[in-house]
Amino acid sequence: MRNLCMKVSYEGTNYNGFQTQTDGRTVQDHLEKAIKMLTGDEVKIIASGRTDAGVHAYGQVFNFHSLSAIPVERWAMALNTRLPGDIVVREAIEVPELFHSRRSAKRKTYRYTVNANQFIDVFARHTQFHHHGRLDISAMQSAIKYFIGTHDFTSFASRNSTKTCHVRTLFDAYIEVDDSMCRSASRDQGVIHTYVTGSGFLQHMVRIMMGTLLEVGEGKKSPDDIPVILAALDRTQAGPTAEGKGLTLWDVDYSVHMKKTL
Repeated sequence: MRNLCMKVSYEGTNYNGFQTQTDGRTVQDHLEKAIKMLTGDEVKIIASGRTDAGVHAYGQVFNFHSLSAIPVERWAMALNTRLPGDIVVREAIEVPELFHSRRSAKRKTYRYTVNANQFIDVFARHTQFHHHGRLDISAMQSAIKYFIGTHDFTSFASRNSTKTCHVRTLFDAYIEVDDSMCRSASRDQGVIHTYVTGSGFLQHMVRIMMGTLLEVGEGKKSPDDIPVILAALDRTQAGPTAEGKGLTLWDVDYSVHMKKTL
Protein backbone atom coordinates (compact mmCIF):
# COMPACT_ATOMS: atom_id res chain seq x y z
CA MET A 1 0.00 0.00 0.00
CA ARG A 2 1.44 3.36 -1.08
CA ASN A 3 0.68 6.75 0.44
CA LEU A 4 0.52 9.23 -2.44
CA CYS A 5 0.55 12.97 -1.86
CA MET A 6 -0.37 15.52 -4.52
CA LYS A 7 -0.65 19.26 -4.98
CA VAL A 8 -3.66 20.55 -6.92
CA SER A 9 -4.67 23.97 -8.23
CA TYR A 10 -8.24 24.83 -9.05
CA GLU A 11 -10.49 27.74 -9.87
CA GLY A 12 -13.38 27.27 -7.47
CA THR A 13 -15.97 29.33 -9.37
CA ASN A 14 -17.97 26.35 -10.59
CA TYR A 15 -17.74 24.24 -7.43
CA ASN A 16 -19.51 24.06 -4.10
CA GLY A 17 -16.20 24.01 -2.30
CA PHE A 18 -13.53 21.34 -2.03
CA GLN A 19 -15.07 18.78 0.32
CA THR A 20 -17.67 16.30 -0.89
CA GLN A 21 -21.25 17.39 -0.21
CA THR A 22 -24.60 15.78 -0.85
CA ASP A 23 -26.08 18.83 -2.53
CA GLY A 24 -23.58 19.70 -5.24
CA ARG A 25 -20.42 18.98 -7.13
CA THR A 26 -17.08 19.61 -5.47
CA VAL A 27 -13.39 19.46 -6.34
CA GLN A 28 -13.00 16.34 -4.19
CA ASP A 29 -15.71 14.58 -6.20
CA HIS A 30 -13.83 15.17 -9.45
CA LEU A 31 -10.48 14.09 -8.02
CA GLU A 32 -11.86 10.85 -6.61
CA LYS A 33 -13.69 10.15 -9.85
CA ALA A 34 -10.49 10.67 -11.84
CA ILE A 35 -8.56 8.33 -9.53
CA LYS A 36 -11.24 5.66 -9.97
CA MET A 37 -11.14 6.07 -13.76
CA LEU A 38 -7.38 5.64 -13.67
CA THR A 39 -7.02 2.75 -11.20
CA GLY A 40 -10.49 1.28 -10.74
CA ASP A 41 -10.24 1.93 -7.01
CA GLU A 42 -12.67 3.96 -4.95
CA VAL A 43 -10.68 6.13 -2.55
CA LYS A 44 -11.44 8.90 -0.08
CA ILE A 45 -8.77 11.54 -0.33
CA ILE A 46 -7.54 13.50 2.68
CA ALA A 47 -7.04 17.21 2.02
CA SER A 48 -4.99 19.79 3.90
CA GLY A 49 -8.23 21.67 4.46
CA ARG A 50 -11.55 22.52 2.92
CA THR A 51 -12.35 25.59 0.84
CA ASP A 52 -15.78 27.17 0.55
CA ALA A 53 -17.89 27.55 -2.57
CA GLY A 54 -16.23 29.88 -5.06
CA VAL A 55 -12.87 29.84 -3.24
CA HIS A 56 -9.77 28.83 -5.21
CA ALA A 57 -6.50 27.03 -4.52
CA TYR A 58 -3.04 27.36 -5.94
CA GLY A 59 -1.44 24.89 -3.54
CA GLN A 60 -4.08 22.58 -2.07
CA VAL A 61 -2.52 19.30 -0.90
CA PHE A 62 -4.19 15.92 -0.58
CA ASN A 63 -3.11 12.33 0.00
CA PHE A 64 -4.61 8.87 -0.35
CA HIS A 65 -3.54 5.23 -0.13
CA SER A 66 -3.36 3.07 -3.23
CA LEU A 67 -2.10 -0.34 -4.36
CA SER A 68 -1.60 1.00 -7.88
CA ALA A 69 1.84 0.41 -9.40
CA ILE A 70 1.66 3.53 -11.58
CA PRO A 71 5.01 5.37 -11.26
CA VAL A 72 4.64 8.48 -9.14
CA GLU A 73 5.96 10.74 -11.91
CA ARG A 74 3.06 9.72 -14.19
CA TRP A 75 0.20 10.43 -11.79
CA ALA A 76 -0.23 14.15 -12.42
CA MET A 77 -0.47 13.88 -16.21
CA ALA A 78 -2.69 10.80 -16.02
CA LEU A 79 -5.16 12.47 -13.66
CA ASN A 80 -5.20 15.76 -15.56
CA THR A 81 -6.45 14.02 -18.71
CA ARG A 82 -9.45 12.89 -16.64
CA LEU A 83 -10.15 16.18 -14.84
CA PRO A 84 -12.03 19.33 -15.90
CA GLY A 85 -9.85 22.15 -17.23
CA ASP A 86 -10.24 24.20 -14.05
CA ILE A 87 -8.66 21.50 -11.85
CA VAL A 88 -4.96 20.69 -12.37
CA VAL A 89 -2.77 18.29 -10.39
CA ARG A 90 0.67 19.92 -10.39
CA GLU A 91 2.86 17.53 -8.42
CA ALA A 92 2.85 14.02 -6.94
CA ILE A 93 5.22 12.31 -4.52
CA GLU A 94 5.20 9.26 -2.26
CA VAL A 95 5.15 10.02 1.46
CA PRO A 96 5.55 7.95 4.65
CA GLU A 97 2.65 5.76 5.71
CA LEU A 98 1.67 8.00 8.62
CA PHE A 99 1.67 11.25 6.62
CA HIS A 100 -1.70 13.02 6.81
CA SER A 101 -2.32 16.08 4.65
CA ARG A 102 -4.24 17.96 7.33
CA ARG A 103 -2.62 16.80 10.57
CA SER A 104 0.93 16.94 9.24
CA ALA A 105 0.64 20.52 7.97
CA LYS A 106 2.71 23.03 9.93
CA ARG A 107 1.37 26.24 8.38
CA LYS A 108 -0.95 27.42 5.64
CA THR A 109 -0.96 30.59 3.61
CA TYR A 110 -4.03 32.22 2.10
CA ARG A 111 -4.05 35.08 -0.38
CA TYR A 112 -6.96 37.47 -0.82
CA THR A 113 -6.95 39.65 -3.95
CA VAL A 114 -8.75 42.96 -4.31
CA ASN A 115 -8.84 44.81 -7.61
CA ALA A 116 -8.73 48.45 -6.51
CA ASN A 117 -8.62 49.83 -10.05
CA GLN A 118 -11.50 51.82 -11.47
CA PHE A 119 -12.65 49.06 -13.78
CA ILE A 120 -12.98 45.34 -13.31
CA ASP A 121 -10.39 43.10 -14.95
CA VAL A 122 -12.52 40.99 -17.25
CA PHE A 123 -9.88 38.26 -17.40
CA ALA A 124 -9.53 37.97 -13.60
CA ARG A 125 -13.09 38.70 -12.57
CA HIS A 126 -13.56 35.22 -11.04
CA THR A 127 -10.46 35.43 -8.82
CA GLN A 128 -10.52 39.07 -7.70
CA PHE A 129 -12.93 41.08 -5.62
CA HIS A 130 -13.44 44.42 -7.36
CA HIS A 131 -13.68 47.38 -4.97
CA HIS A 132 -15.25 50.41 -6.61
CA GLY A 133 -14.17 53.16 -4.20
CA ARG A 134 -10.79 54.44 -3.10
CA LEU A 135 -9.04 52.69 -0.26
CA ASP A 136 -6.53 53.90 2.30
CA ILE A 137 -4.04 51.11 1.66
CA SER A 138 -1.56 52.50 4.18
CA ALA A 139 -4.17 52.22 6.94
CA MET A 140 -4.91 48.63 5.89
CA GLN A 141 -1.19 47.81 6.07
CA SER A 142 -1.06 49.23 9.60
CA ALA A 143 -4.17 47.34 10.66
CA ILE A 144 -3.12 43.91 9.42
CA LYS A 145 -0.09 43.84 11.73
CA TYR A 146 -2.40 43.50 14.75
CA PHE A 147 -3.48 40.04 13.56
CA ILE A 148 0.04 38.58 13.86
CA GLY A 149 0.53 36.43 16.95
CA THR A 150 -1.66 34.11 19.01
CA HIS A 151 -5.19 35.39 19.57
CA ASP A 152 -8.70 34.22 20.21
CA PHE A 153 -10.29 34.87 16.80
CA THR A 154 -13.92 34.45 17.91
CA SER A 155 -14.75 37.88 16.46
CA PHE A 156 -13.43 36.69 13.11
CA ALA A 157 -15.07 33.27 13.02
CA SER A 158 -18.29 32.27 11.32
CA ARG A 159 -21.32 32.22 13.59
CA ASN A 160 -21.72 28.62 12.40
CA SER A 161 -18.30 27.59 13.67
CA THR A 162 -18.36 24.27 15.50
CA LYS A 163 -14.85 24.61 16.95
CA THR A 164 -14.68 24.59 20.75
CA CYS A 165 -11.53 26.74 20.70
CA HIS A 166 -11.02 29.76 18.49
CA VAL A 167 -7.41 30.44 19.46
CA ARG A 168 -5.14 30.48 16.42
CA THR A 169 -1.60 31.66 15.69
CA LEU A 170 -0.76 33.82 12.70
CA PHE A 171 2.94 33.82 11.83
CA ASP A 172 2.74 36.52 9.18
CA ALA A 173 0.24 38.87 7.56
CA TYR A 174 1.06 41.53 5.01
CA ILE A 175 -0.21 43.41 1.95
CA GLU A 176 1.45 43.80 -1.44
CA VAL A 177 0.22 46.13 -4.18
CA ASP A 178 0.71 45.41 -7.88
CA ASP A 179 0.28 48.68 -9.75
CA SER A 180 1.67 47.45 -13.06
CA MET A 181 -1.73 47.71 -14.75
CA CYS A 182 -2.65 51.14 -13.39
CA ARG A 183 -3.50 53.72 -16.02
CA SER A 184 -1.95 57.16 -15.77
CA ALA A 185 -4.19 60.07 -14.74
CA SER A 186 -6.84 57.70 -13.35
CA ARG A 187 -8.11 56.68 -9.92
CA ASP A 188 -6.54 53.22 -10.26
CA GLN A 189 -4.87 51.96 -7.08
CA GLY A 190 -3.64 48.62 -8.36
CA VAL A 191 -4.32 45.03 -7.35
CA ILE A 192 -4.02 44.44 -3.62
CA HIS A 193 -2.79 41.02 -2.51
CA THR A 194 -3.19 40.20 1.19
CA TYR A 195 -1.20 37.21 2.46
CA VAL A 196 -1.95 35.52 5.77
CA THR A 197 0.09 32.60 7.14
CA GLY A 198 -0.96 30.65 10.21
CA SER A 199 -0.99 27.30 11.96
CA GLY A 200 -4.67 26.92 11.15
CA PHE A 201 -7.78 28.90 10.31
CA LEU A 202 -11.42 29.00 11.37
CA GLN A 203 -14.37 28.91 9.00
CA HIS A 204 -14.57 32.24 7.10
CA MET A 205 -11.75 33.64 9.26
CA VAL A 206 -9.66 35.13 6.45
CA ARG A 207 -12.72 36.49 4.66
CA ILE A 208 -13.96 38.22 7.83
CA MET A 209 -10.50 39.61 8.46
CA MET A 210 -10.50 40.90 4.89
CA GLY A 211 -13.96 42.42 5.21
CA THR A 212 -12.74 44.24 8.31
CA LEU A 213 -9.56 45.45 6.59
CA LEU A 214 -11.66 46.82 3.75
CA GLU A 215 -13.70 48.80 6.28
CA VAL A 216 -10.41 50.22 7.56
CA GLY A 217 -9.51 51.13 4.00
CA GLU A 218 -12.87 52.82 3.57
CA GLY A 219 -12.41 54.88 6.75
CA LYS A 220 -15.23 53.11 8.61
CA LYS A 221 -12.76 51.67 11.12
CA SER A 222 -9.27 52.64 12.22
CA PRO A 223 -6.24 50.35 12.46
CA ASP A 224 -6.36 50.67 16.25
CA ASP A 225 -9.84 49.13 16.24
CA ILE A 226 -8.42 45.68 15.38
CA PRO A 227 -7.11 44.79 18.89
CA VAL A 228 -10.39 46.04 20.37
CA ILE A 229 -12.37 43.80 18.01
CA LEU A 230 -10.15 40.83 18.84
CA ALA A 231 -10.65 41.38 22.56
CA ALA A 232 -14.43 41.68 22.19
CA LEU A 233 -14.84 37.99 21.19
CA ASP A 234 -17.97 39.11 19.35
CA ARG A 235 -18.60 38.47 15.66
CA THR A 236 -20.82 41.54 15.39
CA GLN A 237 -17.86 43.81 16.11
CA ALA A 238 -15.91 42.76 13.00
CA GLY A 239 -16.62 43.66 9.41
CA PRO A 240 -18.62 41.69 6.84
CA THR A 241 -17.49 38.43 5.30
CA ALA A 242 -15.67 39.31 2.08
CA GLU A 243 -16.72 37.55 -1.12
CA GLY A 244 -15.27 34.08 -1.55
CA LYS A 245 -14.00 34.61 -5.10
CA GLY A 246 -11.10 36.79 -3.93
CA LEU A 247 -9.69 34.05 -1.68
CA THR A 248 -7.08 31.46 -2.68
CA LEU A 249 -5.45 28.75 -0.58
CA TRP A 250 -1.94 29.70 -1.60
CA ASP A 251 0.45 27.26 0.06
CA VAL A 252 0.70 24.50 2.67
CA ASP A 253 4.02 23.88 4.42
CA TYR A 254 5.14 20.42 5.52
CA SER A 255 8.86 21.13 5.70
CA VAL A 256 9.49 19.31 8.97
CA HIS A 257 7.64 16.18 7.88
CA MET A 258 9.06 15.43 4.44
CA LYS A 259 12.60 15.51 3.11
CA LYS A 260 11.09 16.22 -0.28
CA THR A 261 8.41 18.85 -0.10
CA LEU A 262 5.65 19.71 -2.50
